[in-house]
Amino acid sequence: MSLFFIMLSVLAGGLLYQRGGLDALRDGLAQGLILLISITPLVLLALLLAGYAQSLIPPRWVESQLGRHAGWRATGLAALAGALMPGGPFAAFPVVLVLRQSGAPLSTCIAFLTAWSVLGLHRMIIWEIPWLGWRFALLRWLISLPLPWLAAHWAYRLERRTTREETA
Repeated sequence: MSLFFIMLSVLAGGLLYQRGGLDALRDGLAQGLILLISITPLVLLALLLAGYAQSLIPPRWVESQLGRHAGWRATGLAALAGALMPGGPFAAFPVVLVLRQSGAPLSTCIAFLTAWSVLGLHRMIIWEIPWLGWRFALLRWLISLPLPWLAAHWAYRLERRTTREETA
């Protein structure tokens, strides 16, 4: 994956140099450095919190509440947590990392991320209701409500299918 981003960066740099010369390339590097400096503390703090969470949440609890044998209850709990999870990807992805490393199945993690992305109550309150009105926000939220369960279901089925194919 790193090789892909290195190649993409070199390609983008080449295109930038071709269009605007060395000054454009320097400007792009400076903007990238500013972005790196501003984001790095967030990423470090999010990973630190993920490490704390992994130490605080016993793997047995994850297995019993969110594991394969928890069924739709696990999907519901993950969807509720995702919908209530504030913040951007720097908050949500470390949580999923901790869940996966603690034994949560792929389907549960996908339910969490799907709910976080389409059912986030904080985004609905902060952005959708003030800008688009409560009717729009509520209708969009209700239409999106089944998506974490659908995503978890299909993730479970695809994971089972690929696991069977690998063992065959």
